Amino acid sequence: MKTLLFIPEIFGVNIEVYFILLLIGVLSFFFWRWLLKKLITIDKTRRTATWIATILLTPLMYGLFVMFWMMSATYYPSNDFNKEKWHEDIEKRYELSEDLIDSEILIGKTKKEVKKILGDTFQEWSADNWSYYLGSRPGIMDPDYLDIEFKDGRVVKVRQHSS
Repeated sequence: MKTLLFIPEIFGVNIEVYFILLLIGVLSFFFWRWLLKKLITIDKTRRTATWIATILLTPLMYGLFVMFWMMSATYYPSNDFNKEKWHEDIEKRYELSEDLIDSEILIGKTKKEVKKILGDTFQEWSADNWSYYLGSRPGIMDPDYLDIEFKDGRVVKVRQHSS
C-alpha cells in the first residue's frame, strides 16, 4: 500500500517532534538569555545558565504543551441530566450520562418509567438489559452506551461503557 506522506523517524520518534523541540528550544534560549541578562552580570556565568536552562526546560515545556493539547482535545462538559437535552441531541448524551448515573435517578424505576424518561430508542439485549446510545466523547473514536440492568422489573444498576 502506498502512503501519501512519509514522515521519517529517528530513534523511534517522528521528525516533526524534533522540529517542534527545536522551535521551543530557540524561543526558550532567547527568553532565558533576555531574562538572565537582567539577573546575572558575569558574561560566562550568564551564557552557561542560559544553555543549561534551555537544555533542561525545553523537553519539560514540550511535555507540558503535549499534555495541555491532549487535555483540551479530550475535554467535554458534564451537565446535569435534562430530559429535553437527552432527546434533543442524541450525539451528545455522554454529557448528561455522568449525572444520570451518579444521581441514581433511574434506580428503582420500572421499565415503563425508564421509557418515559429516556425514550424507547434503546437496544434490548435481554428482557433485563437495555442499552442507550450516548454518542462519541471527544478524543474517543468508539461511541459510549448507557447500560441499564433490571431485576424483577426495576432498575438495579446503571453504568456506562465504550464499545
